[in-house]
Amino acid sequence: MNVQHDPVRQRFFIPLADGEAALWYTAFSDDTIDLRHTEVPRSGRGQGVGDTLVRAALAYAREQDFHLIVTCPFVQRWLRKHPEERPAGTVDRSI
Repeated sequence: MNVQHDPVRQRFFIPLADGEAALWYTAFSDDTIDLRHTEVPRSGRGQGVGDTLVRAALAYAREQDFHLIVTCPFVQRWLRKHPEERPAGTVDRSI
């Protein structure tokens, strides 16, 4: 899967046959981003698309040396299942 990054719209996305899967983020400060929302069209569900988006967002945060706030419930669940991938200083927040 080819994850693309759209910094203008603040999202990571994967084009699929029935739409785009995306993980949106917001710059919280100069060194912190909030992973806010993930959507995966029906064709991508159960195919590892969400996993791929989260891994791309985490890789980007590490490359940029960003701290994370996670308000997206999907990403929160993903991090609980993959604690070894959780960046230091990550904060989960329910909205």
